[in-house]
Amino acid sequence: MSDTQADTTGPRRRARSAQQAGPAAGGRAAARKSKKKPKRKGLRILAYTTAGLVLVAAAGGGYIFEMLDGNIKHSPLFAGTSGDAGKEKPDAFGRTPINVLVLGSDTRDDPTDCQIGGDCGPGANADVEMVLHVSADRSNATVMSIPRDTVTNLPGCTDTQTHTTMKPHRDLINSTLDYGPGCTVAAVHQLTGIPIDHFMMVDFKGVVNMSDAIGGVPVCVDNNVYDPYSHLKLKKGDHTLQGMAALQFVRTRHGFGDGSDLGRTVAQHMFLSSMVRQLKSAGTLANPAALLSLANAATKALTVDDGLSGITNLVNLGDDLNKVPTNRITMTTMQNAADPTDPNRVIVAPAAKNLFSAIINDVSLTQGDGSKSSAAASATATDNPAASPAAPAPSSAPAATGGAPKSEIAVHVKNGSGIGGRAGDVADALKAAGYSSGTAATNAVGTDDTSSVTYTAGREADAQEVAASVGLPASAVKPGEGPGITLVIGKDWPSGTTFGGSGGGSSSAGSNAPAPVNTQAALSNSDAQTADDSTKCAQVSTQATVSINGVGMNPTQAYSRSPNVPDSAN
Repeated sequence: MSDTQADTTGPRRRARSAQQAGPAAGGRAAARKSKKKPKRKGLRILAYTTAGLVLVAAAGGGYIFEMLDGNIKHSPLFAGTSGDAGKEKPDAFGRTPINVLVLGSDTRDDPTDCQIGGDCGPGANADVEMVLHVSADRSNATVMSIPRDTVTNLPGCTDTQTHTTMKPHRDLINSTLDYGPGCTVAAVHQLTGIPIDHFMMVDFKGVVNMSDAIGGVPVCVDNNVYDPYSHLKLKKGDHTLQGMAALQFVRTRHGFGDGSDLGRTVAQHMFLSSMVRQLKSAGTLANPAALLSLANAATKALTVDDGLSGITNLVNLGDDLNKVPTNRITMTTMQNAADPTDPNRVIVAPAAKNLFSAIINDVSLTQGDGSKSSAAASATATDNPAASPAAPAPSSAPAATGGAPKSEIAVHVKNGSGIGGRAGDVADALKAAGYSSGTAATNAVGTDDTSSVTYTAGREADAQEVAASVGLPASAVKPGEGPGITLVIGKDWPSGTTFGGSGGGSSSAGSNAPAPVNTQAALSNSDAQTADDSTKCAQVSTQATVSINGVGMNPTQAYSRSPNVPDSAN
């Protein structure tokens, strides 16, 4: 048996005709291509995602030429048979966040793609799915990976190009790409509730060309690794990957973590972060020739929705993304659990609802200095992200929304509840929780039915931080006339130092609004990291995840037993 065995653990690309009538008899097996065709290596490429993100970052440099317009393919955003892709919520200043679904396709209908590896033919899987969220104020971003092996209820779709139809059924989410990227948009929106404004889909030959165009991507591995399935072979330590080596790294499923798609996703986040840092630190964006080479490679590999079609639209998106510093870009993986019916697949874990809620409600997962944000409310993970749980006391509630440090935020607490002493109690609790010593209590003019936090221009993030600390929903934060940040305690908050908890009032202030986002829970078990973190190395699997000549072993053992296989990079 060869030491370059095929990866047979993932779902194979399926022929469209097998799904046109929905989940007919035979299930997934009937949906796959004939077994007479050779098994392909499963392709899971975050670098496609990298291509999309790098393109928009490059676009912001100002050197993209109109001639690149012709490279870009486009199709409609939404292909679901009902509903839409969702609508963004504007903030108090009318600004809206941007959510882009970045996809990597394993299609092999191009001769060049076929040469890279795997079998060729019709059909495609979305083997990389990432939601890129850029905040309304463009101060932070979140990149959430959805594991390609996620099993969920899929919506009905009609491919806008071929007019073939998929009926609603339960299956792997990556199978939706067989009915066009608009079908994957519909599935991701149904799964997460996150509005999807655009999609970007990249084919994997673009990864090879783009890594060459920027002079390579620095990575690190914590041990010798050889994955005979992806052909990645690296010594322990630092490497700069170009071309096929870059592709091998982001394809590697069996080399990292537990040998599953989850370990690979973490390594892919490292690759993506490094690529973004490389663009910002190297001279690529200031070098017209290098930028043109990068943009040409990216646009040739790119399909976008109709709303992003054209260089001008991509430049605008690039401008928005370039406003976000790398230490405020959070990379996460959707929390998941093993599918009880198939250990090789995963389902959405209840904790993922916190992460979805953070994105939907435009809550930053990093603080102003780029460190991870912690929980400011005790929203629990339930099937209903809009549930209204109690919040912890302010004394245990750090900053939640990426505003200024609490020590620099003075809160003017006004008592509009009609109950004496309320403002003093809450002001004292806020100071005990670390807010500025300038935090003070005053009486409101008359009474207020609902509690709120108001802010002056430029202080929205600080106001959201205060609201989260006392358990008020995001909908209670509103622009005001000053002074600075003002917390009004209304009749709906008759007691206690947290809204809706410790004897607090009902959640009538914004009863239809989502509960305060628990950012600690949103990041829990999500392998979160910020894009500026260059200290981590990809963790090579210590389990027997690969096989050489029929003998199972870990990737480090495989490295030592394959001296005749050349390393992917020096």
